[in-house]
Order: sequence, then C-alpha cells, then structure tokens
Amino acid sequence: MRYSIDGDLCTGHGRCYSLAPGVFEADDDGFNAERGSEGEVEPGREDAAVLGAESCPEQAIRFVRVTRPVSADG
Repeated sequence: MRYSIDGDLCTGHGRCYSLAPGVFEADDDGFNAERGSEGEVEPGREDAAVLGAESCPEQAIRFVRVTRPVSADG
C-alpha cells in the first residue's frame, strides 16, 4: 500500500503521526516528514495508515493505486 502526501496541503496539524505512529512521522517543524513525496505502508500497518490519513483535516494524504503492467501473454 502506497501513499502520497501533498506538501502544499499539509499544514502540520499532526493528526496523522499522532494517530498512526510508525506509519507517519513528524519533521522538526511539526509537519509530516514525508510531505511532498510518496511512501510505503508496512504490511500489517494498513489500518493505522488509513486512520491517520482520514484524520487529516486537509486531506493531504492520498493512497496511490499501484498498477502492474500487462504482459504480452495477457
């Protein structure tokens, strides 16, 4: 499960890393440390990641759909 954090939307409320420590982390200024980038959720931490993302008032965290290339064999 991958996620993306919009660096322009993140305003540093800290709900994501408060509710999902170990999935999301704070930087020195209180923003999500991975804002403006993508990250991978460790297996077994998906529920915490969803809780942290849904708690963001700005909806700065989105889950990224990973698509697999279709082989020539179909």
